[in-house]
Formats: sequence, structure tokens, C-alpha cells
Amino acid sequence: MKKGRNSSSEAILFVIPALSLYLLFVIAPWISAISFSFFNWDGIGAAVWNGFNNYSEVFRDPEQINSIKHSLVLIGFFSVVPVTLGLILAHLISNLETTSLVGRISRVIIFLPQVLPLIAVGIAWKLMYSSQGVLNQFLENVGLGARTRGWLGDFYFALPAIGFVGIWLGTGLCLLLFNSGIQKIDQHLYEAVQLDGGGRIRAFISVTVPSLRPEIRFASTITMIAALSGFDLVYVMTNGGPGGATLVPGLEVFRLAFSYNRFGQACALAVVLSLITFLFILIINRVLKDD
Repeated sequence: MKKGRNSSSEAILFVIPALSLYLLFVIAPWISAISFSFFNWDGIGAAVWNGFNNYSEVFRDPEQINSIKHSLVLIGFFSVVPVTLGLILAHLISNLETTSLVGRISRVIIFLPQVLPLIAVGIAWKLMYSSQGVLNQFLENVGLGARTRGWLGDFYFALPAIGFVGIWLGTGLCLLLFNSGIQKIDQHLYEAVQLDGGGRIRAFISVTVPSLRPEIRFASTITMIAALSGFDLVYVMTNGGPGGATLVPGLEVFRLAFSYNRFGQACALAVVLSLITFLFILIINRVLKDD
């Protein structure tokens, strides 16, 4: 028993530094944001009590409502599509020899976007989406010149254009997670499917997907958080334009706080965003919980 108590004490000592940093830089600012969300404050003068008016303003102000709607749309691009593509690609690539040249090159190419800074990614894609960018040049070369446009300046295509970048970014991470998970699946399960007369699609649905439930849950969580808390790409590529068509909560919080000096309102929107994120995490863990 004494040895067990000593082990527990040592474990706590190892946890304390990381826990202290987490409390200092995550929990404390979040609690501070909650407290400021009940006040009108310009960041300099005295804060004036405002009750729940800042929260009601979140759901009355068209800009803030639209920013939340846009982030929900981006969940499909940043989370649903990358997770689905990652599963399919991981299943296909798993049929290649892990040490083969084709297998190694495929994994590197697909995962490469993860090691690039988001600012650099945003600038590169902004250039590709421009009127004289690679995308429009390609369309002209294949006889679709009538379809060219300034993609990030188009009210209807700007948000999907950013979403496509999210697909490009997230698929590699999902592939890496699922590829690692596939390595632990008992190969006898695939053999059983073959003996039953099932093909690759049957093996994918009956073996791969159920076996990768923990990895799917983790990938869905982090990609969904990336979709809801996005700021870098939108700020660099469109700054919320055109006409607010790509405005997201992260950018709106930044504007409210540092452009309009409405720190209380910015904190209220940030708290609402964190609650929406928490709700989605609960749903993901509920739907994909282990049997």
C-alpha cells in the first residue's frame, strides 16, 4: 500500500506542471471571458454591467448569426469530407505493402499539407484562386473559360473555395490516423469476409469502419474543432469577404474586440462558440462511443 501511495504521488508530481499551464493559459482565460461577457467594456475604461444582453445580441445581430452558420457549413468541408476520404484512402492504401515505394510516396504526398504553416497555405491558395491563378488557367486550357471567375470574390463560391482548402488540409491527418489504426486490425477478419464471398467494399463496411471507431471519433473531434474555430485561413484569404460571405466566429470575435472595441460582445460570442463546440463533441462521443 505504501508503494502504491508513493507511485500515486510521483504521478501527481508529473501531472502538476502540465496541469498548471493548462489552468493558467486555457481555463483561466475562458473563465475571464465568461465574466467579461456580462459587461460592456471597450478594453480601456470601466466595465458596465450588461447582464445577458450581449448573449441575446449574438442571436439578433445578422453578422454574428451568419458567422455561426458559415462555421457550421465548414464542418462539412473540414470534418465530414476529410474523415470520409481518409477512411477510403486508408483502406485502399492498406492494400499496398507498407514498405513499398508507392505506399510510402502516397502517404507522404497526402500528409504533406499538415507540415505547412496555415498562413503560407492561405497565401498560396489565394494566389491559385485569383483571376489569373492556376485554377482559372486550367479551366481555360480545357475549354471551360466561361466558368472562370475570381473565386474568392464571388459571393456564392468564396466559402466553398475555403472549404476545399480545409478538405486538402484535413484529409492527410485523417489518413494518418486511420492508417495507423488499420495496422492493429486482425487480418483474420478480412479473411473471414473473403471466405464469405465478400469483396473490398464489404470488408470496408463490415471490418474497417467498425474497427476504427476510436480513430474516427478522435479525427471527427479535432477536425470539427478546426472548422468551428477557424481564423487563419479566412483572415488571410478573404478577411471575411465578399460582403461577409466567409465571415466566421473567430474572425468576428477578432473584429468585435480589436476593431470595434466591444470586448464584452466579443467574449459573449466566444463563449457561445465554445458551447457549440462542446455540444458537437458530446454528440460525436455519444454517436461513436465504444460498444
